[in-house]
Formats: sequence, C-alpha cells, structure tokens
Amino acid sequence: MVEGGVTTADKTEFTECWKTVWKTPYIMRLAFSAGIGGLLFGYDTGYIKLILDRFYKLILSLMLHLETIVSMAVAGAIIGAAFGGYMNDRWGRRVAILGADIVFFLGAIVMAAAPNPWVIIIGRILVGLGVGMASMTAPLYISEASPARIRGALVSTNGLMITGGQFLSYLINLAFTKAPGTWRWMVGVAGIPALVQFVLMLSLPESPRWLYRKDRVDEARAILEKIYTAHEVEDELNALKLSVDAEKADEAALGEGMIAKVKSALKNRVVRRGLYAGITVQVAQQFVGINTVMYYAPTIVQFAGFASNSVALSLSLITSGLNAVGSIVSMCFVDRYGRRRLMLVSMIGIIFFLVILSVVFMEAASHAPKISGIESAHFGSNSSCSAYLTATDAPRWSCMTCLKADCAFCANAASESLKFSCCQTGIDIYFLHCQFHPGACLDSSKVVRGECRAENRVFFEKGCPSKFGFLAVILLGLYIISYSPGMGTVPWIVNSEIYPLRYRGVGGGIAAVANWCSNLIVSESYLSLTEALGAGGTFLVFAGISTISLIFIYFLVPETKGLQFEEVEKLLEDGYRPGLFGRKKEQSKDQVEST
Repeated sequence: MVEGGVTTADKTEFTECWKTVWKTPYIMRLAFSAGIGGLLFGYDTGYIKLILDRFYKLILSLMLHLETIVSMAVAGAIIGAAFGGYMNDRWGRRVAILGADIVFFLGAIVMAAAPNPWVIIIGRILVGLGVGMASMTAPLYISEASPARIRGALVSTNGLMITGGQFLSYLINLAFTKAPGTWRWMVGVAGIPALVQFVLMLSLPESPRWLYRKDRVDEARAILEKIYTAHEVEDELNALKLSVDAEKADEAALGEGMIAKVKSALKNRVVRRGLYAGITVQVAQQFVGINTVMYYAPTIVQFAGFASNSVALSLSLITSGLNAVGSIVSMCFVDRYGRRRLMLVSMIGIIFFLVILSVVFMEAASHAPKISGIESAHFGSNSSCSAYLTATDAPRWSCMTCLKADCAFCANAASESLKFSCCQTGIDIYFLHCQFHPGACLDSSKVVRGECRAENRVFFEKGCPSKFGFLAVILLGLYIISYSPGMGTVPWIVNSEIYPLRYRGVGGGIAAVANWCSNLIVSESYLSLTEALGAGGTFLVFAGISTISLIFIYFLVPETKGLQFEEVEKLLEDGYRPGLFGRKKEQSKDQVEST
C-alpha cells in the first residue's frame, strides 16, 4: 500500500481487534485505564440534573441561570483542554491524566460538601478543569499505544466510558429519586473513578512516542515490544526517528516554547489541514445538540408530556442506554468502514430526526390544552398563577403559555378519565383522537402541587400533556442511535491520529478547546432558545447547523482508517479530494505495473 492509498475494508477487523487484545492484554489494560477519563465526564452530565432539582428555588432566588450552573464545568474544561495540550507536550500524557484525576477528585469533594450553589459552582469549575485535561489526553494516550489496525476500536473505549457514565448516573438517580440527601452521595461518588484511574495510571508507562521524543529510546522500545511484534517494533522506531528528526529541525529554526510551537503549527500546511478537519468534527459534535440533550433529557421528556419525574428519568435512562450501545457499535465498525463514512451517515440521520422532532414538538405545542378560568378559579386566587390572573389575553392562554410564565398546569380531571377510556379501546385511538380538556394554570409551589394531585389530577411543571408524547420519545431515541456510533465517538478518534507527532499535543489541545467552547455556547443557550423558540424551533436550529456541518465534514475531513501516523501525515501533505472515503486515490507507476 502506498502512503495515502486506498485500504480495502477487512470484514474481520473487529474480530482481529479482540484477538489482538486477547493475545496482548497489556493493550486493553492501557486503553481501559486511560478510558476511565471518559467516565468522569459522562457521570457528571447525569448527576448535575439532580443538583439542579435540589437547588432549583435557591438558584432562582440568587438570580442565577440554570444554564450557568451546568456551564461552569464546561468553562473549566476549556481552560483544562488548553492547559492539557501544554502538559501533554511538556510533561507527557501520563502526567496529564494523573493531574486531571487529582483536580477532578478535589472538585467532586467540594461539590459533595457544598452548603450553597456558589460552592457548587467552584466545585464544578474544578471538575471541568479535570474533564478538559482528560478529554484530549485519554484518546491521545490510547491512540499512541495502539496498533494502527485496531486503533479506532480502542480509542472508542473512551466514548464507551462517557456514555456508560451517563447511563450509570441516570440509573442511580432513578433508584434514589425520593431519598433525602442522596444528591451529595451521587456527587461524592463521582470522585471514585478519578481515584481508581489515578491508582491504575501509577502502574502504567508513559506514551512510547512521547518517550522517544524525549530521547528515552530504550524505554520507548520496551513498551513497543509489549504492543507490537518484533518486526513491527523496528518499523515503528524508524517512523518515530523520521518524525522526531523533523520536529527537532523545526525547533532549531523557530525556537522552543509553547508560543513558538503554536506559531510553528499554524504555519505548517500539514498541521493546518489537520486542524481544519479536527476542529470541524469537534465543533460539529457539539452543535448537533447532543450534550445538551443528555444534560436536559428528563426535562425534554417532560416537554413531550410525561409529568412524572420517575417516568421521565426512566425514559431518560433508556435514551442514555441507547447512547452507550451506539458506542459499542462504533467499536465494531469504525476500523471496518472508516471514520469518515460513519460520520457522514451519522450526520444524515441526525439531520433527518432533528427535523422530524421539530415538527412533532411544534404540533404538540399547537395542540396544547387550553387554560380554563373556571378550572383555575376552582383552586382559588391564592393558588392560581398570578401572571394568568393579571393577563389581558388570559382567554387565549394554553398550557404552554402557562409554563412559559413559570407556572404549572393542572390537568382537567375529565381529561384523565378520557385518557383511560381511550386507552381501553386498545387500538391507539388515544393518540389519534383523544383531546385534553382545558385545565387550570396554577402556582408551581409544592403546596399547590399537592392540592392538584389530591383531586387525582396530573400536575405538569415542565411539559404539557400531549398525544404526541410517546412519538417524541421514540424519535429522541432514534436521534441518539444516529448520533452515538458516528459523531459521538469518531471526532475524538480523528483528533487522536490526524496531527504529526511533534504537534499532537498542541493540535489536540486546540481542537479540544474548540469542542468545549462549542459545548459552552450550546449549553448556555439551550434553555433560553427553548423559551424563545420552543423545543420545536430549537431542534430546527440544530438541524440547520448540522446541515452546514455535514458540508464541512464532506470537504475537509479525510479518511485515516488503517493508516500509520506517518502515513496520515503524508496524506495531509499530499492533499486529498472529497469523496465518500475521502482518501486520495493515487498509485505509483511501480505499484500499477506490479498489479
């Protein structure tokens, strides 16, 4: 195979992956230990929902936005990713992971002992610093310690850990929904994976490629001998020598130091092309809205019309489980079909289901039950929503209008009877013909909620009853299935292998910062967008951005499946044409003649 040439898909690549790690368990030990870093972030996205519920009233009284609480970890991650890039090149991948574990553990302890939201914010910034450092270091460490033929599957373990952490947090949240003080234990438990990873990484070596760069050739050889066969070790060492010699030549011309290295990276055509691809996929990963969907999954489910917190959490558990299954699918196919193909197919599915979700939520909003003055008066003026009582357009209010006024909707008792009657027909007539009668717009206090439920009514605080609710949850699941195998894991794989060795820390750090900045923008604006445009309009915005992202991925991202790191560098240097596989299809005269 010529460098940058086409690699034929091997149907046994996933089998080869497991054969390799079975024969060489040391490889899986490296990948699993580093991949625990993904579990830190995944678990964090789940338990924050319980914190928001616990401090909801106090947060509002302090004039803090819910998005701000969520986004503090992301803001910390931006700084952590930027500093992590420097740490990776200066002190090594292993030291960066150990530092991330220490900072994350301290953040978890601070949040668990927090007496008020301000202390939680400090803890979440610390947690974010750790997550940001680990997010770009773990895939890089795994990538540099993996044979090229199974590199994608092994780096996917980091994505599996992220989705597994989300699933675990929802499972624990569901099990202890009503237990007092549980949120502190959930936050404190988040520090356990960091502690476990810290202990495991103490017994593991530094990345062999980083060691070679630091002239610790014997140590690098010893590690490579545990990963590769004898003849492959020599090939790896020869390739490393060429890359390191080129790096030292650059440093001699431009000088040492991080600023000099960043300037050198931006002037280097190969690195720029790598950054075009790496930043594109990282930004696209966030602007499809997935992390925000996972942060607010229970809220979205309630938007779909499911009022019970336990039901919402149960359905969110299913969606997070699908996300984890998708990561396993990625491990199976990323080294067979390639990174680029998985991302393109994933983006097409994401766009399709976002558009359909948008239509469903818009329909649900337009068919929201009306507000009845008689029903509201039934509970008395003290229990009714004050905004509704003073509104000049009160006769036109619906359940959605009521919720936007920070009030709650108490369903009409006749609606619940009608729902039961329709469901008894057994032919889905409920979803097609059943309509909810006008209900009451009430204050959202705990006392009023009890008054509503005392009459066997359903109290909706974050969503309205809808015949489209179940369909919305199904589509949400399909959206996650489309996202997880492609855009969920592949961007981190691409960024772990697309930069030259001498710029891998800098390039990965820049792309990770772009990822976390995008995450911050999306998470900080999601609830505000929902209030302004509705859930349907917000999903439509994400669909539009995803379409633009699809175009950028098509033109800027090459295929790196099965290539050695040095071959990826040669591919970027020679250039590539857009196509389904994205790899320049060239053969030398000698190769053509030999065939």
